[in-house]
Amino acid sequence: GRIKGVATSATTLNYGTYGLKALEAERVTARQIEAARVAMTRFMKRAGRVWVRIFPDVPVSKKPTEVRMGKGKGSPEYWACRVKPGKIL
Repeated sequence: GRIKGVATSATTLNYGTYGLKALEAERVTARQIEAARVAMTRFMKRAGRVWVRIFPDVPVSKKPTEVRMGKGKGSPEYWACRVKPGKIL
């Protein structure tokens, strides 16, 4: 499905001094969220605090390669979060 519209919640900076703001509608995977968190904490040398305001709650399924059509839905490949433009991550 599509991610339509702009974000209505979490559009202002509530925690801390700096923030990341989404500019496009996209799915952010759990691995991307974790990689961003690790990169930020390494850059700050663990001196500050990081708040993650998104949670990957959408399972994205995929069928294995070289499998014929039918035979049900594939198993969950990864977890993602739908992000609308304007949301503070």
